[in-house]
Amino acid sequence: MTRSELSIRTVMTLAPHSIGDEQTLATAKARMQQFRIRHLPVLHGGQLVGVVTERDIAVLEAFEDLDPDKITVDDALTEHLVTVAPDARVADVADTMARERVGSVLIVEGGAVVGIFTTVDACRVLADLLRPVVDHSREPGHAE
Repeated sequence: MTRSELSIRTVMTLAPHSIGDEQTLATAKARMQQFRIRHLPVLHGGQLVGVVTERDIAVLEAFEDLDPDKITVDDALTEHLVTVAPDARVADVADTMARERVGSVLIVEGGAVVGIFTTVDACRVLADLLRPVVDHSREPGHAE
């Protein structure tokens, strides 16, 4: 497989943490802090309905009269979702993220969220691609 054929399945974060739409923003924020993540897929009855981000929560917390223990995730989620199948090419997914100006793409298979690909994941892929390839055959003591 060439680099241009790299599948999102090979670089996505598997089985991402999610949250129900009836949970509070305080719960979402605590989960994000606990797992050191910035995006949570939002489910309603097991079905994907949106994504809530660290930024979504911060914007609402800026309003002094809003209590994060009383506001639900449903009130903060982003319904504009970008989803792809696990066999999507990384190059296409990255292009879509840039074009749509989103920080994450949800990987869906059979109606279920099986992964997430974020800008952090994209930076890891980029770093790996830019790292020089080590040719061990040129090292001293290597038999040919």
